[in-house]
Amino acid sequence: MLGIGAPIGAAILALAICAIPLALAGADVGRAYQLMLTGSMGSRFAVTETLSRAAPLILTGLAAAIAFRARLWNIGAEGQLYMGALAAVAVGTGAVPVPSFLLLPLVLVAGALAGGLWMLGPTWLRVKLGVDEVVTTLLLNFVVLLFVGMMLEGPLQDPMSLGWPQSAPMLADATLPKLVERTRLHFGLVIALAAAVVTWLVIQRTAFGFELRATGANPEAAAFAGMPETRVMLKVGLFSGAMAGLAGVGEVAGLKGYLTQDLSPGYGYAGIVVATLAQLGPLAVIAAAVFVAGVFVGADSMSRAIGVSSYIANLIVATALLTMLLAGLVTRYRISR
Repeated sequence: MLGIGAPIGAAILALAICAIPLALAGADVGRAYQLMLTGSMGSRFAVTETLSRAAPLILTGLAAAIAFRARLWNIGAEGQLYMGALAAVAVGTGAVPVPSFLLLPLVLVAGALAGGLWMLGPTWLRVKLGVDEVVTTLLLNFVVLLFVGMMLEGPLQDPMSLGWPQSAPMLADATLPKLVERTRLHFGLVIALAAAVVTWLVIQRTAFGFELRATGANPEAAAFAGMPETRVMLKVGLFSGAMAGLAGVGEVAGLKGYLTQDLSPGYGYAGIVVATLAQLGPLAVIAAAVFVAGVFVGADSMSRAIGVSSYIANLIVATALLTMLLAGLVTRYRISR
């Protein structure tokens, strides 16, 4: 019960703590949270917006959850997301001549592969040279953003953009279909849900999943049992990066239709919060992603109605992370006299 109640309690405690700055800003706390709930779930448009934002958060949450289970601290999902988006645009704008029915599958594979390969470098440095992957994955996020900027002002720039740094639009055959007409909700949500189920099956029902869990629980014991740490960690890095790369594909192929440098509002970093709230459970990532997405969407709506900054959403999400860490301590240890 504690495993289920801890995330719920952490979310409620985060909302209670964030009521203090809301009150100091002069807002009616009850009305503010009511507006936030209505803005995220109170209409057809609100629900589709929340689910649209939840799709990339599910995938980046999975990227973090997979890696963290193996004690591979991947802080680079943001960069891997952009690499996936960049590969999707490179293929989906017609650079590769393939039959139309193969274009979308190729875009998905290219994006996942790009994200996975980008994570292989820091993983290899960690297992072979002992380089801290927190540092390398974090710094590579900025490298990717600079590289994307260079490509958008160079070979991938749309000639019709009048000098604006954005890519050419994706071909129609390379885009994800809408799930609900006249909304932004697209088939990327189905891909994200399927990825969560597949990830759970891999972790719980395959030999690789057992090796991943064993390596994360006790690397020395896993190595003593004959599990090759290098091979396991490289597979984990590839899997984790691929999930984040798919998030980038969904944003360009399902939402925007082209690539810009402001594609992600920080989905890669928010994915860490999602994974933590989900206690690294692939299926629980879905609920955590919907919660975080609902906070962001609801805060936008609430800020317009009562004049409070929408950055309260960042405060709630950050506080939820801290309270979840506290809840983890409570569930793992007991205070005894």
